[in-house]
Amino acid sequence: MLTAQRESVVGMLLERLSEARRQSDALFEIVRQDAIYDRPIPERHRIIFYVGHLEAFDWNLLHENALGLSNFHSKFDRLFAFGIDPVGGGLPADQPSDWPSPADASNYVGAVRNLLDQRLARIDSLDRHRRDGFSLDTLLNVAIEHRLMHVETLAYMLHQLPFGKKIRPPLPRHTVSSPVEHTMIKIPSAPVCLGLARESATFGWDNEFEVHSQCLPAFQIDRYMVTNQQFLDFMEDGGYENRSLWSDWDWEWKSAGDISSPVFWVKHDGQWMCRTMFDETSLPLDWPVYVSHAEASAFARWSGRALPTEEQWHRAAYGTPDGSLRSYPWGSEAPSAQRGNFDLHSWDPAPVNAHPQGTSAFGVEGMLGNGWEWTSTAFGPYPGFEPFPFYRGYSADFFDGKHFVMKGGSARTAACMLRPTFRNWFQSHYQYVYAGFRCVNSSEE
Repeated sequence: MLTAQRESVVGMLLERLSEARRQSDALFEIVRQDAIYDRPIPERHRIIFYVGHLEAFDWNLLHENALGLSNFHSKFDRLFAFGIDPVGGGLPADQPSDWPSPADASNYVGAVRNLLDQRLARIDSLDRHRRDGFSLDTLLNVAIEHRLMHVETLAYMLHQLPFGKKIRPPLPRHTVSSPVEHTMIKIPSAPVCLGLARESATFGWDNEFEVHSQCLPAFQIDRYMVTNQQFLDFMEDGGYENRSLWSDWDWEWKSAGDISSPVFWVKHDGQWMCRTMFDETSLPLDWPVYVSHAEASAFARWSGRALPTEEQWHRAAYGTPDGSLRSYPWGSEAPSAQRGNFDLHSWDPAPVNAHPQGTSAFGVEGMLGNGWEWTSTAFGPYPGFEPFPFYRGYSADFFDGKHFVMKGGSARTAACMLRPTFRNWFQSHYQYVYAGFRCVNSSEE
C-alpha cells in the first residue's frame, strides 16, 4: 500500500510538471521568431534567456545531488541560470550575439527534459532522493511552481512586446458586467493566523513558514478592487501632481520617470485606452486598475484611507465571523472558473464584480484572481524563517524594505498558488505587474 501511495504521488508530480511545461511552451509560442532577442522591459533579460532558464533551473536543482546525473552542458547551465547581469546597478548591456541561437536553446531544453524524465520515470521513493535535507517531492514542487511563476511574470514582459511581434491565440469572450456599487465591508476584531507549520504536509516556499498569529483590530475594507473609473477620478483630480500624496522616494521616482498614468493606459485623441496583451480597447471602467505600489499608495492617501496590511487582507479573504479560516474565500471547494479569474483561463482582467460566487465569508468579492493586490506590508521573514539551502536567495535577497507583499493572484496565476499562505512580492516602483489594490479604514465605524 505504501509503495502504491508513493508511486501515486510521483505520478501526480510528474503530470503536474508536464502540464507546467505545456503552459510555458504555449507562452513562448505567441512570440514571433524575429522577436526572440527582444527585451520588452529594459530591466529584464532578452526573451531568449527565459527560453533556456526554466530548464536550466530544473537541471541545476535536480540533476546531481537528487538524481545522480552528470553535467552535459555546463556553459548553458550557467548562462541560463543567471544570464548576463547588469553592471553597477545599471540596465543590461548584453547584445543578441552574446546569446545562443534559438535552435541551440531549443536543443538544450529538449536534452534536459529527456535526461530528467528518463531518470524520474525510474524513481520508486521520493524520500530516498534528497538534496540539502529536502525530499524529491519538495524539489519537484519547487520546479513546478518556479516554472508557473515565470509563466505569469513572462506574461508581464510579453505584454510590453509590440502587437505585431506576437501571435494572437484564440481568446475567450469578455465577461459582461453589471454596475459596480462600491461599498466597504466591516471586518470585526479577531486573532488572525498566517503561515505554514513545519510539520505541514502542504508544500510551501521558505517565506511561508512559520505559522504564527496575532490579534487584529476591527477595520473596513473595500468590497471590490479599485477600478479604472475610480483611478481616473484620482487622475482628473490632479493625483499625480499632488506632492502631498506621495512619499519622498515615490515622488522622486515619479518625477524622474515622468510617470503620469498607469503603464497599461495609453491616450489617443484625448481618449484613454487600455493596452491588453493583444490589442488596445476603450478603457474598461469596471476592470481593476493595474498600478505600482507607489501609485496605489497615492490613491489610498487621496481617498483618505490606506492599503491593507498583509494580516488585514488575509482575514478579509480567508477569515469567518466565528474566527475560523477557510481554504479559499468561498470555502473548501477547489478553484474553478465560476469562482474567479485565475488559472490561465484568460489573458485579461474581468469586471471587479464578475465573480460573486467567489465572495468571502464577510462579503468581500474578487480576492483571488483578476489581479494581485498590493498590501502596505514590506516583504520580510515570518518568525522562524529559514531559507531553503538549495535556493537561499529566493526570499532573503528581497528582505530590503523596498519590496511589498502582494496577495490574491491574477488571471495568469496557476491554481496551486492560490493557497492562503502563498506570498508574492514586487518592488514599489514596478509598474508592469498585474497588480491592483483595495483600500481599508482602520476603524469599523
